[in-house]
Amino acid sequence: MKVKPDLVLDIAGVLATNFSPSFWRYLSTIYGVRYEELLEFRKGIREELWKGRIAEQEFWSGLKSQLPNMDIEPARCKLLSIIKPLPAIEKIPIWSEYADIHLLSNHRREWIEHLINPVQDYIKSMTISAEVGYCKPEIDIYLKTQFYLKDNGKVLFVDDQEKNFKGAIHLCWNTLLADEEGEWIKKVSSLLTQ
Repeated sequence: MKVKPDLVLDIAGVLATNFSPSFWRYLSTIYGVRYEELLEFRKGIREELWKGRIAEQEFWSGLKSQLPNMDIEPARCKLLSIIKPLPAIEKIPIWSEYADIHLLSNHRREWIEHLINPVQDYIKSMTISAEVGYCKPEIDIYLKTQFYLKDNGKVLFVDDQEKNFKGAIHLCWNTLLADEEGEWIKKVSSLLTQ
């Protein structure tokens, strides 16, 4: 029996839309705050948020201190509505016939589970930065994912940012950049069905 390769996929920019900068522009427009001020807030909280050092509620409380008139629940609904599935997520059931699918992302589970739940049964593992305490491109987050992979040298990692390939290359994974046009989807389908 042929051993399946491992396909490791990022989420934001690969399987789902990024919420930044759309979310920050939305808040800037609605609450009349300079976009640059919100980007400073994001920059200051980014690492703590993605590494799970703060709870989601602390993120919203911190944001409310910047935007006192903001209602948290509608703002959270807006953020979740901006995180939409990209075409590749529909390929996961098909790709799972040819490869073991793993997710590796700088994200928070509570912000992506509405997208992942429909394909959860086709996914072997999920390594989410806020749960493991490391962010790409730190090598530790790749090592967390490596734990779930077969030791057969057949790993393809897809991400939308080249800077995130450093850890994957260190572990001898093959890499593929997810382009905005979606040509990478055809390449993955072709590679898996050869």
